[in-house]
Amino acid sequence: MSATAATSPRYTLGQLALYMLRLGAFGFGGPVALVGYMHRDLVEQRGWISESDYREGLALAQMMPGPLAAQLGIYMGHVHYHIVGATLAGIAFVLPSFLMVVGLGWAYVHFGGLSWMQAAFYGVGAAVVGIIAMSAYKLTTKTIGSNRLLWVIYLILAAVTVITESEIAWLFIAGGLVNWFVVAPPKWLKKGGLNAVAPAQLPAASGVLSGLDWPLLGQIGLFFTKAGAFVFGSGLAIVPFLYGGVVTEHHWLNDKQFVDAVAVAMITPGPVVITVGFIGYLVAGFAGACVAALGTFLPCYLFTVLPAPYFKKYGKLPAVKAFVDGITAAAVGAITGSVIVIAQRSIIDWPTVLLALATVLLLWRFKKLQEPVIVIAAALIGLAVYPLIHGHGF
Repeated sequence: MSATAATSPRYTLGQLALYMLRLGAFGFGGPVALVGYMHRDLVEQRGWISESDYREGLALAQMMPGPLAAQLGIYMGHVHYHIVGATLAGIAFVLPSFLMVVGLGWAYVHFGGLSWMQAAFYGVGAAVVGIIAMSAYKLTTKTIGSNRLLWVIYLILAAVTVITESEIAWLFIAGGLVNWFVVAPPKWLKKGGLNAVAPAQLPAASGVLSGLDWPLLGQIGLFFTKAGAFVFGSGLAIVPFLYGGVVTEHHWLNDKQFVDAVAVAMITPGPVVITVGFIGYLVAGFAGACVAALGTFLPCYLFTVLPAPYFKKYGKLPAVKAFVDGITAAAVGAITGSVIVIAQRSIIDWPTVLLALATVLLLWRFKKLQEPVIVIAAALIGLAVYPLIHGHGF
């Protein structure tokens, strides 16, 4: 058990819920940035969560399938307030961005397309690269330190993520095992109980809300539950899985609609995975949005809450600590690699290069500068510059 968990909390459950609501409403940049914001706000600035608790949460979130930032937020709620805290933190974190994407889904259906979004995201995408680069830098310096073995694990995962443009789940487990065997080797060096367990498929949540097309809602619930239960890592990893099911297999959306759905997720705050709400709305209205979101986030909630007490109970053992350190190094390496992958898609010309560099410099110089201010300014710059550079009006 960590030091923080052994003492009474320095904050109320209401304060944590309000923080998660604010992070869900204003936290731009996807999983990399959101994970960094939680460390900065909850560990460094407010001291609500200890460094060891944060590391345990990050390691558990990376080990389990589902959206990384949402799982870490749920774990942060579990540290002092257990099931109630985890549940409230998870709902508060996801709710703001869910309501936003449902609203955008309504506008998309009623007014046709989001032609302005390409221009806005042209600017936002570049600024987001700067934001997540700073978050990745802080996470790296804080979690890796001067440990050579952790640096090797970190660099390997960063390189693999860049090359494959995906997060390979077994490599996180391998990073933990390697550090465990080197730092605190077991008496019998045989892989036994610390293998990645393929989670059982969870039941679909299609019956929660009323809707006209029950078979369709059942399909949506089943598909998005599988997405939440079997995809590891960040929003970056879930996009190919969603494309395969939503566009190729079920033909619920066409290519342009799917790209617009991903753009909505990237330009709105909160977890990137919240694009499932937008997709669900386009397929089956508000009921579809709710079923898709519940199907995606329920597995990640269960995969965080159920193992959390055991993770904390045995987290002090040298073998478990070494395993957590190794898997954390792997997670941060993958996060850093995903920064490069996102940059390759968002940094496409000189204006975007300048925007990304300006974002890094501003955040470096002005420590208290709020990211939403940068994101809004970048969106306005994108709306102004994109038509001039690329000759497209909207």
